[in-house]
Amino acid sequence: MVKLSVIVPFYNVQQYAPDTLRSLSANAREDFEFILVDDCSRDGTPEILARAERELPGAVLVRHEKNGGLATARNTGIDRARGEYLTFLDGDDWLAPGYFPKLVSAIEDLGCDFLRTDHVQCTARSRTVHRVPVGRRNMVLNPREAILPADRSTSVDYAFAWAGIYHRRLVDKGLLHFTDGLRTAEDRPWIWKLHREAESFAAVSMLGVFYRRGVASSLTQIGDVRQLDFIRAFDQVIAETAADPDADALLPKAVRTYCAIISHHLGSIERFEPAVAKKLKSLSAGALRRMPQDVLDEALDSMDLQRATKLRRLRRRPASTGVAA
Repeated sequence: MVKLSVIVPFYNVQQYAPDTLRSLSANAREDFEFILVDDCSRDGTPEILARAERELPGAVLVRHEKNGGLATARNTGIDRARGEYLTFLDGDDWLAPGYFPKLVSAIEDLGCDFLRTDHVQCTARSRTVHRVPVGRRNMVLNPREAILPADRSTSVDYAFAWAGIYHRRLVDKGLLHFTDGLRTAEDRPWIWKLHREAESFAAVSMLGVFYRRGVASSLTQIGDVRQLDFIRAFDQVIAETAADPDADALLPKAVRTYCAIISHHLGSIERFEPAVAKKLKSLSAGALRRMPQDVLDEALDSMDLQRATKLRRLRRRPASTGVAA
């Protein structure tokens, strides 16, 4: 039986894919499989992956005929995965040698549904350690209790899918797939769903994933309309949380986070194309009006004056009737 399935989407990352694949090779084990999903790359990535299919132990290559985005590519990998455990890596990131065997040992020792890990963020030559915002380490915890408090960074704000490992029973329960077609913020509804509906998780102080920031082809660096999918992603978070039995307790966190993300995008609006910047304001105004207004008022009252004033002004703005295209 396959112990671990590693799902790695690639899209136009010919500059970085060789490093990613070398790091997978340094983590290979006879009971590991590496599902390499080529999301219809148009550069030299397909040739690099074709070679990896022959040379990387455990490699399984899957090609998309049209580009579907990160969420769809991950779902393709989940559907092909055979492992008792699943994890993710992005096609421009890399791993420390021997990291995956240690990760599997950690979740087997704890016996929980999923495990969250720290990571190293790499921006040019800079290296910064980012920790899971969970204080108690190496202990099995209730995921729902890690959502709150609303006014602090918590585990649902640390949404990186590749910073962890997940038991197959989460796939069987319908909790590990991403919302198909989301082109950004795909990990936000996903991490909220995990924390609302999984039974157990743990955080461990383990470093081994190197997350590359500032990649020119990354959506976080491109100011086009795909960035606006965060509206659809957080609308889903709000809708699903509102239907939860503990909605009264959890909605303030979801609304406050949504407001913070809107504020973040407005604060860097100059990076968007002019038509997209206009649409961002209009869609954000509509999003604010769709939120539970009493919860929104409380969230705005708790925020700093500058951000709260901007969001209140935006809420009064004429809104688009649709969501992000």
